[in-house]
Amino acid sequence: MDGGIRMKATTTESVEPAVPTVPAPAGPQGAPAGVDGRDEQMRRTWDRLRTLVYDDNRRGEVSANLGLSFVKVKALRRLLVRPMSMRELARELVTDKPYVTQIVDALAERGLVVRTVDEHDRRCRIATLTEAGRAAAAQSEEILTRPPAGMSRLSERDLAELARILDTLTGADAD
Repeated sequence: MDGGIRMKATTTESVEPAVPTVPAPAGPQGAPAGVDGRDEQMRRTWDRLRTLVYDDNRRGEVSANLGLSFVKVKALRRLLVRPMSMRELARELVTDKPYVTQIVDALAERGLVVRTVDEHDRRCRIATLTEAGRAAAAQSEEILTRPPAGMSRLSERDLAELARILDTLTGADAD
């Protein structure tokens, strides 16, 4: 038994969990118990959105193209915005400082990051992207922000409607 999670092999020869498939007890007309038609439609729609995102394995693609683990790619992307202290980078990556030190060491060995002493606090180290690091971060942004191929099948009207709906869901229409 796989705990309700389908495993999917990726092109990077790793195995990642796909969308969890935990069946809910069936109620009337096949809907999960206690779920009305609208709730069931929301669940089905959400499941399709998750599938759209998870089946388009951008993390695997960017890791394979750059030859870096995804956490190292995330570090590059955060540093693309601005140089950061190790503490700031740890906070951005939601991890601890010793692990960030390992990440930055590995990126520095590849010539993607340089570590310098903060001019205001000599105890503090600042991680800054090199030109190669900026190029790698830019390449990762290109891969990660590329729309899924299926979106090209939408008409201009459907794409505008989808954008409107997503603005509503994310609160972007409140501006």
